[in-house]
Amino acid sequence: MEIYVQLALSGLFVGGIYALISVGLTLVFGVLRVVNFAHGEYLTLAMFLTFFMYHLLGLDPFVASLVVVPILFVLGLITERLLVRRTLEAPHVVQVFVTFALSLFLQNLFLVLFTSDFRTVRTDYATEAFEIGPFYISWLRMTAFVASIALTIALAVFLKYSYMGAAIRATAQDRRSARLVGINVDRIYALTFAIGCALVGAAGVLLAPLYPVNPYTGADLILVAFVAVVLGGMGSIAGATLAGLLIGVIESFSSFFLGGEMKQFVYFVVFMAILAFRPVGFFGRKGAEVMDVT
Repeated sequence: MEIYVQLALSGLFVGGIYALISVGLTLVFGVLRVVNFAHGEYLTLAMFLTFFMYHLLGLDPFVASLVVVPILFVLGLITERLLVRRTLEAPHVVQVFVTFALSLFLQNLFLVLFTSDFRTVRTDYATEAFEIGPFYISWLRMTAFVASIALTIALAVFLKYSYMGAAIRATAQDRRSARLVGINVDRIYALTFAIGCALVGAAGVLLAPLYPVNPYTGADLILVAFVAVVLGGMGSIAGATLAGLLIGVIESFSSFFLGGEMKQFVYFVVFMAILAFRPVGFFGRKGAEVMDVT
């Protein structure tokens, strides 16, 4: 029984970061109705920034987050203003091509600037752990999990109880009505996209000490985020969080019993099985494409 609990804990710790990546993606979709295929490349950028700040400036990754997250926020504002905003009234296929092209551009830019080598952030506390009975808990993984869940809860509280959060939810529900009551929808779109990029930037900082980074790291991890977003229900923050945690646990168990190369196969089988019975995901609503912060 101890090994099952240990595997579940390990999966939850990783799943918390998956959830944070997915929440940023589903937030953008829920409000702007845009699927951002470049989301993974912003994750890669955050990991590279963390790596260079650690090795060149000696900044601990958690300290570097105070710089990396604002940088990703500003980049989100710029991306929304220069690229995304111009496609909002266009057919969805145009939005797909624009964000996919941005993804390919950033991948190749990283490849030119940083080569395809893997780079790692090895902090002094990376291997430290403590015991709770028969279980060994990694300080780094637990801290990353707590930070991820805390940021997700903070986002939900912001959306539910702040004036700006109410404006974001109103825009997600009906952009025309939001304009009629005086909400600056363009500003809300820019803020929402920037928050989504900042969240994935925070996830990149938390992942940097745990996983090596190369130009294709984000492309690999974004697949998990897309699965979590669809499985949780398109536009649902609670659903994306739950699905991210579930995928982490499934990966942990499947890697242990079947081998690491089988983990994607297993969670895709689970993904298809769940959608066969509930096509809208955990918290999705039939015919709805609006954000849900419950």
